[in-house]
Amino acid sequence: MNTKHDLIEYLLRLGDSALVQGQRLCEWCGKAPALEEELALMNVGLDLVGQARNWLEYAAELLDDGRDADHLAYRRDERAYRNLLLVEQPNGDYAVTITKQFLYDAWHFQVLHGLSSSSDERIAGIAAKALKEVTYHLRRSTEWVQRLGDGTEESHRRMLAAIRDTWRFTVELVNGDEVEQRLAAAGIAPAPDDVAAAWKAKVTDTFASATLPLPEPASYFYLSGRRGLHTEHLGLLLAEMQFLQRAHPDASW
Repeated sequence: MNTKHDLIEYLLRLGDSALVQGQRLCEWCGKAPALEEELALMNVGLDLVGQARNWLEYAAELLDDGRDADHLAYRRDERAYRNLLLVEQPNGDYAVTITKQFLYDAWHFQVLHGLSSSSDERIAGIAAKALKEVTYHLRRSTEWVQRLGDGTEESHRRMLAAIRDTWRFTVELVNGDEVEQRLAAAGIAPAPDDVAAAWKAKVTDTFASATLPLPEPASYFYLSGRRGLHTEHLGLLLAEMQFLQRAHPDASW
């Protein structure tokens, strides 16, 4: 077992998922349904980008190949990204955005809760700080799922459609791989089964209170964000996000 290699891989997963989800949320700038939501979405998005920087900085230090966090964010191709498939999906309408955010938050909270007691002090410190932010993220997205699910006939219909369109991507949230299992055995990361159980409990309880049916567990399919096998949406997102750095590499401002 190469713990350093596993740790780098895990840090990239955390950083990439937070970065891509943050970018998606910030796409709502100037388009949100209300000023309060405009501010809330941008704040959550910027929280995630800040967390991504912390994870990617640590990954860059361990890689020790001359790349820094900015290089990892702006100069890698999509096949080198390790983010969850869920977060790269388009925002869609507000129901889709909220559903994506809630499903991610419920997983993210449990992961950070476990990481806050990691045997790796650097990880524990980053996670403890991020957990304070994600506690708010989860509370907010939970309230919106309940509000839209148990709201009007139209909002309920849209939530059902949003769950239908995003649910298959939750397969990555509840099925850990060998990297996560090895890091859990080393006391560095939480056990994937524990994260999955807590995620399922939170989603089940929230959907019940929102009068939303809980789908059957998602099935495996050929794509995997962990292995760099993404949907077509990530390439488009990265093309826009990385344009300036790609056009003017190593420019100073």
